[in-house]
Amino acid sequence: MTDPTHMRREIDEIPAAAARLLEGSGKAFAGAGKALAEKDPGVIVTVARGSSDHAALFLKYAIELTTGVPVASLGPSLASIYDAKLKMGSAAAICISQSGKSPDIVALGKSARAGGALTLSLVNTIASPLADVTDQPIDIAAGPEKAVAATKSYVNSIIAGLAVLAEWAGDAALKSALARLPDDLDKALACDWSPLMASLKETQSLYVLGRGPSFAIASEAALKCKETSELHAEAYSSAEVLHGPVSLVEARFPVIAFAARDKAEAAIAKTASGMAAKGADVFLSSDRGEKTTRLPFVATGHPLTDALALIVPYYSFVETLSRARGLNPDQPVALNKVTETE
Repeated sequence: MTDPTHMRREIDEIPAAAARLLEGSGKAFAGAGKALAEKDPGVIVTVARGSSDHAALFLKYAIELTTGVPVASLGPSLASIYDAKLKMGSAAAICISQSGKSPDIVALGKSARAGGALTLSLVNTIASPLADVTDQPIDIAAGPEKAVAATKSYVNSIIAGLAVLAEWAGDAALKSALARLPDDLDKALACDWSPLMASLKETQSLYVLGRGPSFAIASEAALKCKETSELHAEAYSSAEVLHGPVSLVEARFPVIAFAARDKAEAAIAKTASGMAAKGADVFLSSDRGEKTTRLPFVATGHPLTDALALIVPYYSFVETLSRARGLNPDQPVALNKVTETE
């Protein structure tokens, strides 16, 4: 494969897609933020699957850390399979879908609204059933995404959610960090994570760690190993991994630990260093590790955007890994670009 893959082109477009979204969607962000402030929800629920669900997980931590409002994920089958009647008068719901047409996501978005929730949708196709059934549809403006594995749409879904959050909470620091983010993402593209290749090219399994927002990044990273490289990867909180899964870690076992410049960095580094002391091949996006291999990172000046920027060099690496393992990242086995589940 000599020409750039669709996935490679789309990874390279991430900074421009982020800039396009932030420059063109201020009115939508402000409207959704105002609606949330007026609703003053006691709880937020998220509705999503796959990479979109990992974006929702990131936003869960961001919302809880910023506003103190608890966030929970709802299983789409509540509406599509079980026809449950939801009592959501004091809630808001955030539905995330690239296509905006997966039947179970649409059904639960509709059910949440009927149950009294303020509903928001983050979609890459604004003319879609999900946008039609939600109160505040927001176009994430990632542009056409031809690769099956989501990259720029994942990043833009999180950026859109963070921008709404910044408006809702009146968070000037987050707004400033988002304004800088396209440049930070461009710098992140230049971070070289190729030292991972020797450990991951032939392996069959690895752990991917994070905590808080970086756990959402770890979850997305693990999915991309499976989607693009037929490589089994399990994502764990750097705390949860110690409750059993660490027993499988032995000499040469690969571990990627995503650490942002936030209050969890020291804890992640401690867990990663402990695994490295057992002889595992541990790669850590922090300067605080012992016997770990440092992965370069961009310090954005804000803990949320700092965590988000970590996915960019990983995406760049995993596209290369897929090809190194003899696969085509644009055509994962048994997957389609749009997965419509009931």
